[in-house]
Amino acid sequence: MTDTSRPLALVTGASRGLGFALAEALADTHHIIAVARTVGGLEELDDRIQSKGGSATLAPMDITKADAMAQLCRSVHDRWGQIELWVHTAIHAGPLSPVDHLDQKDWKKSVSINLDAMSHLVPYIAPLLKRDGSAVFFDDSHGGEKFFGHYGTTKDAQISLAKSWQAETASIGPKVKILTPQPMVTHLRARFFPGEDRSALALPKDEAARLLPEILAG
Repeated sequence: MTDTSRPLALVTGASRGLGFALAEALADTHHIIAVARTVGGLEELDDRIQSKGGSATLAPMDITKADAMAQLCRSVHDRWGQIELWVHTAIHAGPLSPVDHLDQKDWKKSVSINLDAMSHLVPYIAPLLKRDGSAVFFDDSHGGEKFFGHYGTTKDAQISLAKSWQAETASIGPKVKILTPQPMVTHLRARFFPGEDRSALALPKDEAARLLPEILAG
């Protein structure tokens, strides 16, 4: 059953990694609207949230589809009126590659998910946050590093756009936060650093617990 008495948190990229862990942690105090393409991951998240007495609305959709995201935001507005929090963790980890060997398919997918999606997500979600809500993004800068052409360029561009929004809304809201997670055991990191010692990395659930107070701070 949906708990409409709790504030709402929209998590984009909620089916794995940090997004999954943050959605699960936020469910202690919020009703979660979980967005991701991976249905199995969303169902696992829902099971975990329900087992702890929380509630979630699952939205298995592609954030690059502007019409679908517009419909989701319209439905959220019609049902609840507003959200308190937007946590954006959806990302595409394009393969490591020299710049002169960039694959056009991976390049376009990186631009579409990591950057272009922001051009409709922010305009659609900002009105739901109103003045008092918060939007949270996560920096992971690899711009200018060798072989990180796909990811480094588009992720840095995403954060640059978030910083512009942050500056524009500093005095009027919503509050825009840009946080830097510690290196974690995730599929994304394993793709970039397959041979590293994973025992030295943080678990997403532990990193979610560390970041949560800052995410929820007024």
